[in-house]
Amino acid sequence: MANLINLEAVSKSFGIKPLLDKVSLGVQEGERIGVVGMNGGGKTTLLEVLTGLEEPDSGRVSRVGFLRMAVVTQRGVLPEGATVGEVVLAGLAEDQRTDGVAEHEWAANPRIRSVVEGIGIADLGMDTPVAGLSGGERRRTALAAALVRDLDLLVLDEPTNHLDVEGVQWLAEHLTERRSALVVVTHDRWFLDTVATRTWEVQGGRVETYDGGYNDWIFARAERVRQADASEARRQNLARKELAWLRRGAPARTSKPRYRIEAAEALIANVPAPRDTVELASFARKRLGRVVIELEDATLAIPDGRELVTDLTWRLAPGERVGLVGVNGSGKTTLLRALAGDRELQSGKRIQGQTVKIGWLRQELDDLPLDMRVLEAVQDVAQRMMLGDKEISAGQLAERLGFTPAKQRTPVGDLSGGERRRLQLTRILMAEPNVLLLDEPTNDLDIDTLQQLEDMLDGWAGTMVVISHDRYLIERICDSTWALFGDGKLTNLPGGIEEYLRKRAALSGGATSAAGRSTAPATANSAAPATDSAAYRAARKELAKLERVLEKLTEREAKLHAALAEAATEPDKLVKLGTELKQVQAEKESTEERWFELAEG
Repeated sequence: MANLINLEAVSKSFGIKPLLDKVSLGVQEGERIGVVGMNGGGKTTLLEVLTGLEEPDSGRVSRVGFLRMAVVTQRGVLPEGATVGEVVLAGLAEDQRTDGVAEHEWAANPRIRSVVEGIGIADLGMDTPVAGLSGGERRRTALAAALVRDLDLLVLDEPTNHLDVEGVQWLAEHLTERRSALVVVTHDRWFLDTVATRTWEVQGGRVETYDGGYNDWIFARAERVRQADASEARRQNLARKELAWLRRGAPARTSKPRYRIEAAEALIANVPAPRDTVELASFARKRLGRVVIELEDATLAIPDGRELVTDLTWRLAPGERVGLVGVNGSGKTTLLRALAGDRELQSGKRIQGQTVKIGWLRQELDDLPLDMRVLEAVQDVAQRMMLGDKEISAGQLAERLGFTPAKQRTPVGDLSGGERRRLQLTRILMAEPNVLLLDEPTNDLDIDTLQQLEDMLDGWAGTMVVISHDRYLIERICDSTWALFGDGKLTNLPGGIEEYLRKRAALSGGATSAAGRSTAPATANSAAPATDSAAYRAARKELAKLERVLEKLTEREAKLHAALAEAATEPDKLVKLGTELKQVQAEKESTEERWFELAEG
């Protein structure tokens, strides 16, 4: 394979901080490279030097002649006065060396049409002026303009920001099907693992390279940290815990040979499960009592007048951990506001337990004291807090979420958007809430901070509702997934994100969209006939029964795991409990299969 771009001993500094220090690497034809690292560590700078947007302070950057390349940064700069269609098709016209591309030309091209529909440009409207677009819409427009072209190299900086779960999946599939090389900065771990054939980690002015995606990178980090000195013990535990969670889930996508996989299994042999669900639920009941937040016969409308939910009864239980998904514009944030008591119901009532203390992470960053320094802003909430069974100070919590002691002296007004997001989250956790409502908590967080956040939430005892397009986060910290499909109902998804994507694909006739399009009604049994036939009613009744059975089996499975841990020194009891656990798991699997048959039949 031919090299497209080469960096030789490249250095780049801003002020006294070297972001790149004598870095040498290259991009080859057809290679898909994921770039990871801490916020502010030099990832964007590396991309800008690589593509010629910034000149290096020293070293050499060489590019193959007549390189066809597109760069999509986070800046979202678009030509003023242009329409969405003109921006999207401008590069295409340049490639074809014409003054423009007629609508019948691009609409007849399935590749271009797929991008326009997949990124949600069709929903924005090709004739819409770019001047009136939001930041997320401008990013999607710039991304579509790059994707419609036939290129040698595509360079993307955080392309999954402002995309929902479906949009992220569509983009991953599109990029893996392209022939062009790819360099992408991303904090979305599922996306990185799906797309990347090689990973670059930017850290301390160096760039470390690894074969494969996120799973391979985590293994390499865990192995490297395992051999480090004792001062790196905390990072070692985080990497090993993350790797353990990856290996215990669905079969990991890894390019490592078998002997490396066996080494990974040995590395995580004694790592405990991320959390003890039974113990945390029991502790949550002590903190919260029986009533947490309940919506009874609630009807909630969104600003355009459409009813988001109708006659919804939803009772959050102590210790329940819920992931809430849906396309952009489906009303997830509005429903979260209703749970928080910040949005009035059209009918029905909201009930809140007397001991409930809500911590609400909003998407807006308008609740920070800009006149304080970081540590003062955290101490303004509390000086100390209990995290699990340990008491930690405001400074210690801030450090766990990425604020070094030096950074804690920085004025809040001087923080970047990602740093303000971390501070907002730190202040919420410092208040020790027993109910967490998190609206897109992963926005602007790097992977290291995400791991720290997940590690804290693993052992957090309370009720949690999370809106996120980060599939790893939902699967890691949530025990159940619910969705808004635009039919006035809140639908439970025992199959998680995969089931959500299957249902959305079925509703869209196999073509998913990244933006919030209006959809036909969909519930857990949406594939059933619309007529109220006897067979339909019987199927609904059986579905409800199966859901109750699954809930009981899940509870029994958790109790058996706890009993096995207690009986570690009693061999006879272990055998008996192990046999019962296998029977329960087999029954649960067959029940889930029957549930899917009814839901999709």
